[in-house]
Amino acid sequence: MSERTIHITAVDPVTVLGPNDQNLRAIREIFPKLNLIARGDEIHVIGPGEQVEVFLERFEQLQRHVVKYNELPRKVLDEIMASGDGENPASGEEESGVIVHGNAGLRVKARTRNQQRLVDAVATNDMVFAVGPAGTGKTYTAVAMAVRALKERQVRRIILTRPAVEAGENLGFLPGDLREKLDPYLQPLYDALKDMVPPQKLVEYLEIGVIQIAPLAFMRGRTLDHAFVILDEAQNASLPQLKMFLTRMGRDAKFLITGDTTQVDLPVRVRSGLVPAVEHLRDVKGIAVVELDEKDVIRHELVTRVIAAFKDIEENRPPVRKAES
Repeated sequence: MSERTIHITAVDPVTVLGPNDQNLRAIREIFPKLNLIARGDEIHVIGPGEQVEVFLERFEQLQRHVVKYNELPRKVLDEIMASGDGENPASGEEESGVIVHGNAGLRVKARTRNQQRLVDAVATNDMVFAVGPAGTGKTYTAVAMAVRALKERQVRRIILTRPAVEAGENLGFLPGDLREKLDPYLQPLYDALKDMVPPQKLVEYLEIGVIQIAPLAFMRGRTLDHAFVILDEAQNASLPQLKMFLTRMGRDAKFLITGDTTQVDLPVRVRSGLVPAVEHLRDVKGIAVVELDEKDVIRHELVTRVIAAFKDIEENRPPVRKAES
């Protein structure tokens, strides 16, 4: 007889074992000669040595599937545990272009040509600027690539930051603790993460610092090694702030800077640093600039029309009137 203990640390144990241990019951049926005892994030395996080794190998496959896809359909469980197959149940066509598998079967992929250019640019450059109007998927695509890098162990942590310009980087007058003060400014980043990381795992990552979300002012003095770092809403950073942020880059780091130059919320006397930074860094080796436009908007179709209308306003064009019927 052999006895081993498995620690389920890479994924949410509930996703693997199923609600009310329904997956565990199915696994017991496949391995009737083994005594499987689940306690929290541990499984104690007792039985014939050869059977235990087969179980350990297949259960590791099961965990790898959940790490990659964030789901475990019964069919896949049966395929993996019964025969060691089923690592990639989706067809090649379905998997083509997927950046990361999110929660509830969500598959996040580039949906426009420029979004794909952004994905490709991050693969070949350590610093990338993604500039474009609202709704073009800059933040969402950036977070997806960061989550993929973490899952594939290309980086050890994800750091997400934004300028908290509405409060002038001084959040003291807002009620609540630091987390509550920052949440209104950082909510879009949380929203993207909640789509892509299992809830329990996200809480754990935030608690132990594998995922860090903080305002731009908190980056000063840090060296960001082995990290995928996203600066969102970079149009609301001044040139000195951008210089401070970009020079935080450490070893084995990826920096992705997103911004919309048409939505600057800085005080009148403070100039956005995004445009001059992009202009001067565009041709620097190792840095890529990807520009998105109205064709990349993936929100409601009216968003595209709103962007076009405001572009006319900014360029002092007369409004387009509907022809009377």
